[in-house]
Amino acid sequence: MQQNPIRKIVIVGGGTAGWMAAAPLAQRMGQRCEIVLVESPDIGTIGVGEATLPTIRFYNAALQLDHADFIKKTQASFKLGIEFKDWGHVGNRFFHGFGDFGPPLNGIQPHHYWLRLARTFDHMPALENWSMASIMARENKFTMPNDAQPGVTDAYSFGYHFDAGLYAAFLRDYAMARGARRVEGTITSVDQHPETGFVTAVRLADGRTLDGDLFIDCSGFRGLLIEGALKAGYDDWSEHLPCNSALAVPCVRVEPLTPYTRSTAKGAGWLWRIPLQHRTGNGHVYSNAFTTDEKARQDLLDGLDGAALDEPRQLRFVTGKRKKSWVKNVVAIGLSAGFVEPLESTSISLIETAIGTLIEQFPDRDFRPELADEFNRIIGSRYESIRDFIVMHYKLTKRDDTEFWRYCANMTIPASLAHQIELFRETGRVAILDRDSFLLPSFVAMLVGLGVEPKRYDPFVDDVDMRQLHGHFAGLRDLIVQAVAKMPGHGAYLEKNAKAG
Repeated sequence: MQQNPIRKIVIVGGGTAGWMAAAPLAQRMGQRCEIVLVESPDIGTIGVGEATLPTIRFYNAALQLDHADFIKKTQASFKLGIEFKDWGHVGNRFFHGFGDFGPPLNGIQPHHYWLRLARTFDHMPALENWSMASIMARENKFTMPNDAQPGVTDAYSFGYHFDAGLYAAFLRDYAMARGARRVEGTITSVDQHPETGFVTAVRLADGRTLDGDLFIDCSGFRGLLIEGALKAGYDDWSEHLPCNSALAVPCVRVEPLTPYTRSTAKGAGWLWRIPLQHRTGNGHVYSNAFTTDEKARQDLLDGLDGAALDEPRQLRFVTGKRKKSWVKNVVAIGLSAGFVEPLESTSISLIETAIGTLIEQFPDRDFRPELADEFNRIIGSRYESIRDFIVMHYKLTKRDDTEFWRYCANMTIPASLAHQIELFRETGRVAILDRDSFLLPSFVAMLVGLGVEPKRYDPFVDDVDMRQLHGHFAGLRDLIVQAVAKMPGHGAYLEKNAKAG
């Protein structure tokens, strides 16, 4: 069997996506394959993706990064989930925590038992009272879960809030120490093979040429290679996700340092609040078809809980994805592959997925199309799964106070999401269509939080004696409250274990 290994990888674009791609490739291949990343000092990065999902921990662990060093160098704080305010209806507040709602009973998920209790007792506490992450967030507490011997009170996970620019610099140093090479320059043209259409080289403004075997497009929204050269095409999801604009601004840090992201629904979109050690990141995602940029800017500034540190930066986007993220010898990662608004902090997770899948399907110079097909199947499924989860936030609204929310309530949604909603509404069951994306506790947290009341619960729940069931839930809730009471505050935990300089 004749192997034809990749000899040179060219990564087009730096930022979070570029250096997240470079780091694991340098770790695995830096001694036997040339890895070059070209980035331009004249092209800024988006730099607003500062909140993550717990999956970032697996990415960091695979690189064997020092946990405390990573937190210090990226000004990171911990994230237990997202607090939602005014979603579903004005005055609503609920929490999407990273973790479940207690252990299964007789193999049945605990929310089914909670549904039975809520029908029996008029003042049954909200489901999130059985979520460790939610109670910790409510009390601004944090400590690491015991992953080695987890118990009931370790049933939570966490992600991070960090400075995306500092994270990219952290990974740049990591990648370059393992053989990756950084080239500074602006790409002005792309060379392609006259017969196959494969990209053969990129040309820089100063006349230099960078040739390669595999090209990774991390050039952001413009998709310099995947779209500019290879015309991959784009699936536009604006019909389901009408927001197309964002404003971002940092403000001074205020106390307490909360271990969660906050999302507050507004008249034509929503505000984000992301607390870091040295500042707080803020932004407003909105549709300029339903409000003005001036009104959106004022809503953002009015929502700050500290003094603004800069003028808001304007971003425009079209929600959707490339029809194919891998075409010929070009793989798009990050914003060049697609964009789903940051409502559930999925942008960095999608970068992780793309890099991991590329490594799993890594080609040789023959570039068998079956590898690209499998990569595109996996990435396409992940984008569509996340799309549906985000659309659910908008569709399940009872708000009719603005034209925007009336549009969302009445818009068409993908059939896959309609099935998931109706299955839960009718039976309390959750259909997980992509088991590497959001799982059952996340769907339950959002569906219940947005006011979907299942008409039924699992019939096997009735096999449990009601008094025993009530006692079990009361005992579990007490155990959670007692465990959280003993935890240090989030700020105090960071101060002791990973305070940034």
